[in-house]
Amino acid sequence: MAHRGPPGAAERHSAAPVLFEIFGEIWAVRSRLGQGVSASVYRVSSGRAAATAAAVKEFRADPQGVDYGYRKERSVLEDIQGHKNIVTLYGVFTNHSRVGAATRCLLLELLDVSVSDLLVRSTGGTGPQRGHSLWLVQHCARDVLEALTFLHREGYVHADLKPRNILWSADDECFKLVDFGLSFKEGNQDVKYIQTDGYRAPEAELQNGLAQAGVELDGDSGCTAAVDMWSLGIVLLEMFSGIKLKDTVRSQKWKDNSAAIVDQLFATNSAARPAIPVYHLRDLIKSMLLSEPKQRCTTETALLSPFFSIPFAPHIEDLVLLPTPVLRLLNLIDDSHLHNEEEYEDILEDMKEECQKYGSVVSLLIPKENPGKGQMLRTSSAAAVLWRKNCRHWAPGLGYSQRLSRSARPAGSAEAVLKCMK
Repeated sequence: MAHRGPPGAAERHSAAPVLFEIFGEIWAVRSRLGQGVSASVYRVSSGRAAATAAAVKEFRADPQGVDYGYRKERSVLEDIQGHKNIVTLYGVFTNHSRVGAATRCLLLELLDVSVSDLLVRSTGGTGPQRGHSLWLVQHCARDVLEALTFLHREGYVHADLKPRNILWSADDECFKLVDFGLSFKEGNQDVKYIQTDGYRAPEAELQNGLAQAGVELDGDSGCTAAVDMWSLGIVLLEMFSGIKLKDTVRSQKWKDNSAAIVDQLFATNSAARPAIPVYHLRDLIKSMLLSEPKQRCTTETALLSPFFSIPFAPHIEDLVLLPTPVLRLLNLIDDSHLHNEEEYEDILEDMKEECQKYGSVVSLLIPKENPGKGQMLRTSSAAAVLWRKNCRHWAPGLGYSQRLSRSARPAGSAEAVLKCMK
């Protein structure tokens, strides 16, 4: 959660509700997704349609009835709706089931795994490459930059960008920003303390310190959109290296020469990766982590980086890592098909047509280069239909991979890996 509050506030708000009445319907609380000092987030499903799932962000009751945190986040979300890389606000409601006071709630799009969760998974490796693939880093970087470009053009600063606030949407196959509780209009900063330790820009660190010392700052002297670029630079550096950098960025060595530390992290984690793309990513991250806010790259200039011109292909491990139903088909085409553009497009179209018989196709990819060369990777919100049709044993609600035999086109055997997470 983004909001700060007095000690003990989270404990007083810890009892999870069982039901919410939302727009005349009863929604059951399935689990608590997160909790902060001023709000909790729950996974809920509609009693009328069990497949209808959403997220509810319930704010702690305000004794004064001001509900500042709720009103602020609602206002920002209503102002920035419509972008594919920003969480969707379905509506707002008041929960009257709490004993003593009603609570304000946001009904939000239910998203899946956060970048924070992905970082935890990436630290389990024992090889030289501990971070995520360049495809995944690029995918996340582009999606977040697209969201920030829209946000900054609307005049807003997110002001709390961190791995926990970047979530993957299995349905839309992209990363989305959440938690706008600290967001503000540039030039009218109405939040004293912004950003989270470890992802806080130097100017925000200074401003937070001045505010703590009681120094009053007018809106014009507040932070700018450049603080978001700093935070994103740290997030991408953590994704690439697989290392949490909170202690590193707080050290005197970082303050003295952060560029040298970035170089060292890239040198340590580049052995299993292609050199040129790694250099482009390193330079992009460095441009986000300049100490002077005005010298940092903007979202527009960042998207022009050569790093985004490289067509990375996901490996099956990337797609299995993300909670999107994935079907992997092997031995479908040989190298001659990959290099004949007309045949390649024909095969792609034929496979898409075949897959659409089982439901909508989110994406369809046949990489022309390693990793994954010649394999067809298909993701779909309806992939579970294929799973049920082709597997003898299917366990609802379980997320795992299964190998099964299928006839192939052209001649030869095919093998599929399908993962169902929803």
